[in-house]
Amino acid sequence: MKNKAGLIGIIITVVVLIVVVIVSNISTGNLSFIEGVAGTIFVPIQNGIVFLKNKITGNEQENSDIASLQEENRSLKDENSKLQEQLRELEILKSENNTLKEYVNLKDKYSEFTTVPAYVIERSISNYEKIVVINAGTDDGVKENMPVISESGLVGYVISATNNTAKIQTIIDTASSVSANISNVQDSVILRGTLNNTETVRATYIPADSTILQGDQVVTSGLGGIYPKGILIGTVKSVVNTKNEADRYAEIEVATDFSRLETVLVITQN
Repeated sequence: MKNKAGLIGIIITVVVLIVVVIVSNISTGNLSFIEGVAGTIFVPIQNGIVFLKNKITGNEQENSDIASLQEENRSLKDENSKLQEQLRELEILKSENNTLKEYVNLKDKYSEFTTVPAYVIERSISNYEKIVVINAGTDDGVKENMPVISESGLVGYVISATNNTAKIQTIIDTASSVSANISNVQDSVILRGTLNNTETVRATYIPADSTILQGDQVVTSGLGGIYPKGILIGTVKSVVNTKNEADRYAEIEVATDFSRLETVLVITQN
């Protein structure tokens, strides 16, 4: 671009010199006429050339500014990318820290049991099965029929295990059956999962002479050989009476939020 500006300057100089030579070789009488002609012909040309030179020089400056802005934009993008990466790393550290805190809280809460910590790596929650998979297996001492708990309460039990994973049948699964006690009921009841529901289980075999109230606490009875006694399951949400007193049942709202379940403990020894 600088070479073009220099060339235009040379052209202007040559034109001016030509005009000077012509004017110097004519008589004084014709000077005014020649000056008029020169002014009419060459001044617009000269102005156009000067304008073109300024335009080229201006474009050169404009292009320089655009290049500078593009470089600055690239620099800002790189900086933004680095900040986003740092943010992701902080989020990962925060999540790991929260997981460790949950493990500690779980360990403290169930200190009477020997446990293995794990977190949920897969969920299969549908009408036909409600299963979760955890990242602990036989290499960690996890075996079939071991109970699984969360900070909120009972989760389920291990139905199969590989070296590094285990499949848990949750208490909301329709195939699940848990023996439980309700606050003021002396005899145990049976809890089963229901279709289309991940928040409640159904309590059946309620003694006819038992009084059950909304809000009553429900815990494991210790019967059945899988779950230890006294682990929280949930609370009574409602009682449904039928024509046959023996067929009445209660809806139990489970304490564990299975849609957000992340950390668990596998009880390896009661």
